[in-house]
Amino acid sequence: MRIALFCHSLLSDWNHGNAHFLRGVVTELAERGHEVRAFEPRDAWSLQNLVADHGEAPLREVREVYPRVDPIRYDLASLDLDEALEGTSLVLVHEWSEPELVARIGAHRAHASRASYRLLFHDTHHRSVTDPGAMARYDLTRYDGVLAFGRVIRDLYLARRWARRAFVWHEAADVRVFRPRRGARPERDLVWIGNWGDEERTRELDAFLIGPARDLGLSARVHGVRYPDHARAALDAAGIEHRGWLPNYRAPEAFARARVTVHVPRRPYVASLPGIPTIRPFEAMACAIPLVCSPWSDAEGLFSPGRDYLVARDGDEMKRRLAALLAEPALAAELAERGHATILARHTCAHRVDELLAIAAELGVEVDRPAPAAPPQRATS
Repeated sequence: MRIALFCHSLLSDWNHGNAHFLRGVVTELAERGHEVRAFEPRDAWSLQNLVADHGEAPLREVREVYPRVDPIRYDLASLDLDEALEGTSLVLVHEWSEPELVARIGAHRAHASRASYRLLFHDTHHRSVTDPGAMARYDLTRYDGVLAFGRVIRDLYLARRWARRAFVWHEAADVRVFRPRRGARPERDLVWIGNWGDEERTRELDAFLIGPARDLGLSARVHGVRYPDHARAALDAAGIEHRGWLPNYRAPEAFARARVTVHVPRRPYVASLPGIPTIRPFEAMACAIPLVCSPWSDAEGLFSPGRDYLVARDGDEMKRRLAALLAEPALAAELAERGHATILARHTCAHRVDELLAIAAELGVEVDRPAPAAPPQRATS
């Protein structure tokens, strides 16, 4: 079938983690024979920042890594929805889209004579809890449902009557890209890949990343953007190398060059949104690197804490966990392989496409669902 996706950007992942999962979903759908037309605004701020910092080369490179991802860049004022949505069976509109676009597509959907597709709103952010007023700007009255990346967000949409129907649709790893690099030799103890977080995890990063790396004397590297001066100074004082933006599809190589990684979720996901790990743990485990997490509640049973990854309740426990994994390679390898196996069994983009097509069928879309194309599961180099 023909599917349309409207999102902030697929070409740029500069401070834009949603591109990670959506690139994998678009690729998986295309590999199964579906026609996916992706649309992103020409003035997307993530892309603008990327080009300002790194030029046009990353845009060419991402098209080489994801040949199935070829978004149409549009101007909202001149976007022709009749043309864009002609012949579509399913339309997804991501939460980072402009409210005007969300409303216009809803109005287009309301004209049944010209629109027979099903329309879903895709929410992968904490604003439903932290900024509900912003969510009130979105007119979802003509949408067929919401795809929420956690049960708590799905329940909020229903309880607040923001949508008639809502479905849980977690993010997952694109295992075509995120897979072990078995031939790589570690060059450092620890790597952390993540943006500073707009002061939503400043204390947590000090307690669970900067402090343990400093106190243990680890060789460590951090990748990410939007680090203020005081954050870079803290990393430097701890002996941690800050390397700035890393294209997300290069993260598997960065994981392969380190012995361990950590996950430090932003505060809203710990305090108010149990069950939502965000994309980073999926990707780390898909690359078979030992993972230690600061506290978050796996309320939906996505993983087996203590088996797929370790949990550190405070900075002292983080130091003990990291020291043990670095001192015992067999323990680290066992943890990494269990996490990797769980990803392959339950949390790939192929699994999420299966779920998406089942939701579409439930909404009345005639879906042809061939078996998923088998991605490479393991790599030796």
